[in-house]
Amino acid sequence: MRRALHWLATCATLLLASMPCQAACTVSTTSVAFNPYDVFNTLNNDITGTVTVRCNPSQAYTLSLSKGAGTYASRSLVNGPFILGYNLYTDAARTTIWGDGTSGTSTVSGNAKNATHTVYARIPARQNARMGSYTDTIVVTITY
Repeated sequence: MRRALHWLATCATLLLASMPCQAACTVSTTSVAFNPYDVFNTLNNDITGTVTVRCNPSQAYTLSLSKGAGTYASRSLVNGPFILGYNLYTDAARTTIWGDGTSGTSTVSGNAKNATHTVYARIPARQNARMGSYTDTIVVTITY
């Protein structure tokens, strides 16, 4: 089974009053493409992806991720009616869920001209999943 997580990058700009925005930031991503999932493996299926921010000039920003097909507590890779649970984290220990700051999730902040942030992903072991391709789409929002 091959799983891929597709990213959709968006940009949200916060403007105060009617002042023109002085900075311009863009976001690009590398997909999280999990290794084939083995339902009998007792180890979690861990992988990483990246979110790259480029601002001109250097700018403070916050990155948030959408829920995708599931919830923040358990995102869902979907194959028709079949679901494979996974999640995205801000830390290598995979203890802090990357979300929008609600429901116990955290966002990632930075203040740079160019920065790359690692997305830590995990499919927990021992899920009863059917063979096939499972996907989800996550929206990345940058606020600056």
